[in-house]
Amino acid sequence: MSQPPRSPSRARPAPTLEEVAARAGVSRATASRVLRGQSNVSDEARQAVQAAAAEISYMPNKAARALVTGRSDSVAFLVDESEERMFTDPFFLGMLRSAQGAVAAAGLQLVFTVTSRREDHAQFLAYAGGGHVDGVLLLSLHGQDQLPQQLEALGVPTVLSGRPLSGDESLFYVDADNTGGAEMATRFLLATGRDVVATVAGPQDMCAGQDRLAGYRLALEASGRAYDEGLVAAGEFTSQGGHAAMTRILARRPDVQAVFAASDLAAIGAIRALEEHGRSVGRGADDVAVVGFDDIRDAAQQRPALTTIRQPIAELGATMSRRLLERLTGDEPPHRTVLPVELVERESA
Repeated sequence: MSQPPRSPSRARPAPTLEEVAARAGVSRATASRVLRGQSNVSDEARQAVQAAAAEISYMPNKAARALVTGRSDSVAFLVDESEERMFTDPFFLGMLRSAQGAVAAAGLQLVFTVTSRREDHAQFLAYAGGGHVDGVLLLSLHGQDQLPQQLEALGVPTVLSGRPLSGDESLFYVDADNTGGAEMATRFLLATGRDVVATVAGPQDMCAGQDRLAGYRLALEASGRAYDEGLVAAGEFTSQGGHAAMTRILARRPDVQAVFAASDLAAIGAIRALEEHGRSVGRGADDVAVVGFDDIRDAAQQRPALTTIRQPIAELGATMSRRLLERLTGDEPPHRTVLPVELVERESA
């Protein structure tokens, strides 16, 4: 005998705020205040609501909350580079890790985005302007790019990593002391008694590249030495960029005695080029001394271990996040925050 067809089983409706309030013995308004993290409730009520929510596996409806508050509870981590550069440069990964920690601690989500083309910018502006993120952490801005100004015009608070080359003083940014660090590195190399000091400079459409070249020049001029274009070659903040720039310098000045490279990855590439040209790197009298910038993990593992300028990568990401969170809560943080750097001496200089 055939059985009548079963009616499809229905999933249990998601627990509601009203159920939480009833189970905890408080009003709906009190339950809502507790679950939003507000402090104007008693400890007894807070504990009862939290216990009730856990018992019935209640999760706040963020979509409904967004309709009321106009907030997405999300922050974008936007890197204006290729995906290859993003995932091979430890600087970006360190910044992402620390930003994620700071944003998560505030109860928000971090949305990771890479834009390397103009059309990517347009798509992101539409996304951010549509209310999908409350603010933006923007890294690796190039040249006079107006992306931060466009985001601000859409009402999306933005904090930059690095000084904006546009000179727009209304923008908020967090940076390391790139000029001071480069000057420190170059002075250190000059103090070893080496007179022919070159620099593998970073890209000149970025603030870090410009500022680190400026610091190198300041140290030379302070020591009474002339700035020699033949000892300068710019390249990307990559091992390949450092290798290519060092090769160009050696073609012009094979007598180079020391090198300040504007990033650790560039320094590693420069060391490879020097060794290919029969030069040894280190502290010996006949060695070429090399100093990098960043203090990524590979700096200590390089052979010889790399002397470098340590910038506080984790603190940079966390500080950017704090500045953005301050803006989102209505505070007015400083527009400009510059963190100190330090020299880490190892075997390469």
